[in-house]
Parts: sequence; C-alpha cells; structure tokens
Amino acid sequence: DYNDEETNPSQIMAAVDAIGYGATLKEQGNTASKNSMQEEWDRRQKRMEEEQKEKKSNLVYSLILLVPLMIVAMGPMMGLPFWQGMEWGVISAITQLVLTMMILFFQRSFFIHGWKALFKKAPNMDSLVALGASAAFGYGLYAMYKMAYGFGFGDMEMVHGAMHSMYFESAAMIVTLVSLGKYLEARSKSKTSDALGKLVDLAPKNATVIRNGQEVQVNAEDVMAGDIVLIRPGQRIPVDGIVISGHGYVDQAAITGESIPVEKEEGDPIISATMNVNGTFQFRATKVGDDTTLAQIIRLVDEAGNTKAPIARLADKVSGIFVPIVIGIALVTFIVWLVSGTSFEFALSNAISVLVISCPCALGLATPVAVMVGTGKAAENGILIKSAESLETMHKVDMIVLDKTGTITSGNPSIHDIVVFDPKYDEDSFLRLAASIETGSEHPLAKAIVLEAKARNLVLDGLENYVALSGKGLKAKLEGKEYVAGNQKLMEEEKIFLSKPIKDYIHKLADQGQTPLLFACEDKVLGIIGVADTIRQSSIQAIRAFK
Repeated sequence: DYNDEETNPSQIMAAVDAIGYGATLKEQGNTASKNSMQEEWDRRQKRMEEEQKEKKSNLVYSLILLVPLMIVAMGPMMGLPFWQGMEWGVISAITQLVLTMMILFFQRSFFIHGWKALFKKAPNMDSLVALGASAAFGYGLYAMYKMAYGFGFGDMEMVHGAMHSMYFESAAMIVTLVSLGKYLEARSKSKTSDALGKLVDLAPKNATVIRNGQEVQVNAEDVMAGDIVLIRPGQRIPVDGIVISGHGYVDQAAITGESIPVEKEEGDPIISATMNVNGTFQFRATKVGDDTTLAQIIRLVDEAGNTKAPIARLADKVSGIFVPIVIGIALVTFIVWLVSGTSFEFALSNAISVLVISCPCALGLATPVAVMVGTGKAAENGILIKSAESLETMHKVDMIVLDKTGTITSGNPSIHDIVVFDPKYDEDSFLRLAASIETGSEHPLAKAIVLEAKARNLVLDGLENYVALSGKGLKAKLEGKEYVAGNQKLMEEEKIFLSKPIKDYIHKLADQGQTPLLFACEDKVLGIIGVADTIRQSSIQAIRAFK
C-alpha cells in the first residue's frame, strides 16, 4: 500500500533494491496464466530450496575453514604444539588472513546488506554483524603490518605484541555463528512451506467446462469467470461459483470444517477445493485465480509463515538506534583513552573491542534456534504453528478456541437418539424399518442409520420404490405401504400431522445439536431418529489436560 501522490511502484522497488533486497510487481509474476497459483508456488518452492541450499553450503564451507583457523589462532594459547614461537608469527598471520578472507567471501551477504542498510540510514542486525566483523578484520590487518614492521626493524617486543592482537578468528566466528542462525531460520520456514504445499495440493489440476455445448477438459488455471463447470461424483471443485443446474452433496470439511456433506442445488454457492461426494451438477464460475477461497487461505498462511518473531523484529528495531550509539561509544572510548595518555594503538584496540562485542551473535543465533526447535517439536506432535509470532506469544494464552469437527468430534455422523411414537414398534424394529427405507439414499445421514442397523445385526427389507426429494428427504414403498422420511418441512408439505409432543422432541433434538429425521406412514409419524457428529472418547481428557 502506498500514497500515490507521494510515490509510485518504481520508486518503491528502487528503494528496496538500493537497500540490498529485491522487489517485483505482483502482476508481473502472474502474467503466465489466469490462475498461476501452482506455477507461482513451484517457482517459490524452487527459489526457497535454492536459497536454503546456498545458506547450507556457505555454512558448511565456513565451518570447515573455521576449525583450522581456530587451531592456528588459538592453539598456541591453549598449549597445543602448533606453530609455537615468534618465528612462526608471519606464517600463522598469513594463514589466518587467507582462511578468514575465504570465510568472509562465503558470508559476503552480511556485508552487502549490512553496509547498504547502514549507508541508507536504516541499520539492521546485518549492519551490526558487518560492523563487528569488519572492525575485527581491520584490526587484524593492522596487527599484521605492525608485525612485519617489527621484524623489519628487529623490534621483537613489537612482534610479540602484534601476534596477540590479531582478531581474524573473531571476524570469522561472528559471521559463521550468525549464518548458522540464518540457516536454521530458513529451515523452519521450509516446514511452514510443507504445510502450504498440502494446501496447494487441495486444488484440482483439471476441470471439465461446457463450451459451445461440448464438454472440454482444461487446466484448472484456465477456467475463466463466467465458465460453466461440470462436476461429477468424487471430483474436487476447481474454483468458486454458483450452482445453475443439478444437485449434489459437497464435503466442505477441508475449508469450513463441516462434518456432514452439504447438499447443493440451484442458486447455492460452491467453494474451491471442496469435494463432491455424490450427485452431478453444473455451476457458473464466479471467482477464479487468486480470488478463490483456497487461494486466499494460502495467501494468509503464507503471509503468516513469513513473519518474523517479535524478538527478531525487535533486534532490527533496536539496531536502528543501537548502531549509531555503538559507533558513538566506540568513538568516545577511543578519545577518552587517548586523552588519558595511553598510546594510539591501545585506544584503538579498546574502541574496536566495543564494536566487536556489540555484535548480536546471541540474538542472531538464539532466536532462530528457539523458533526452529519450537516448531520442530510441535510438528512431531502434529501441531502446525502458523508463525514465529504465535509461537512467541504462546505463553500469554489464556483461552483456546477449538475447531469442533474432527477435533472434538470424530467427523462421522452417527445415531444419538431414537424416539418411537407408534406402539407397534420397539426401538430395534423401528430402526430396522428406518434403515430399510434409507437403503436407497446416498445421504450421509441415511448412511449413518443403515450402519447403526447393521451394527445391531438387523436384517433389512428390500425397497419396492424410492424417490429422493432434494433438500427435504425421500418417499419409499415397502411391503405395499408408502413411507415418507425427512425433515419437518417435508412432513408439513405432505400434510402429515405433527402433535405438540412430536414438535417438542424435534426442538429438543435440534437444541442438542442433532439433526432430527422423521419417519411417517399413512399420515402418521412413527418416530424420530436424531443424528449428530459423535464426540471423540479422548476429547474430555484432552480438554481437562488443556486446563
């Protein structure tokens, strides 16, 4: 978002490029097709993989070089029999210089981004890393020249002092440690992208559209707004739209969490990435490409996954104030020591110590490690954390909101209550009759009744005739008698009398979250079956554990 009176996209992109990053107009990345979600995703996945691979290789090379560097630099101080004595000083210094330069080359991104940000007066954590590493490297070079001067003029005391003033390993260690943090951060982001990949896979690759009266198979991204799309049983819906003919039962659990497939008929909205369980219908595409419900969900999850943890954002904010202060303190340190009568070299050494020690290694390493371990442990337990921010703020949680379907409940409808009004039937004989009537139906609630009857080993009768009434229920003929099964609306249309006790039962079951199915014969209600999603056995213990 921007104020078009003040700036334009070209200026914004130039500003982002100038600070060491990149930006392109969204439309430019989307010209390949009308719905390039899959292509865009594949491009991003490839870019992320390459980025992670590059970070990993740079880290590995740096670590391989850092080990001999530390041995050469610190070995003599630790008593290792390695290049002991002043005669080895120049060889040791040149070796350290070469190894450090190679590490700094692999970690050059810190200096590219850090110095650019500093010169643009927007210093960040990279600026502090670049500043600390550059100061340590610069002082190491100074010490090398001093050592060469000492050898040239036979001043062995100067040589000895210079040998202990080389901080090449500090520069190399700083960038390698922080690059480890950057690599771990990239790895934790790739876990979020795996979850996103599953979302992208919900979108079907192909669609059947009606063009010039003919069925045509097209890529899902080529469906245009206004196209008529044909959906058969078992097919996923490629785009959002409105049903114009036919009817079906659509499983919307992946998007809305509804456990029971929703009946769709003319005029009903259809959501992308949902599954048509039964029935055939045509719908007119209304939202395609980046406008579909699925595309918007993916965008939200993606934006959340790319957020920084508040503590990491704090590091960047602090850097903006901290860098000038650190430079100021280093200058004051240098001036104060110089004024107090110490040598130029001693004053400079102390000033550089301030710059090196201010480098935020701990923050650069600790935050990504914490985020990675947190998200990794959560993933092991089947918990996907949408952003670093939500992980960090988790300790403040005082309320947990649960999605009911498939979480607290099993996601499969089953019978909860059977109410019999006709004295001729007991519970089992009424259930047997109801299941026999429902055998012809593909509705999920009908299937729940049939399954319950089979679980009780009840033998079902064969139907003589069956008519489905869309959105209301069905009519069936069994042993010469006409039966009506369905909701209250169907009973009222068929002029079947509903007494007050029957209506009370309907309201009671509905209030309990059940769907009441009424069964009637010859204008008389025989009974009601209440069907609902079942609560998992473990839900009560789980909620207790949350408390």
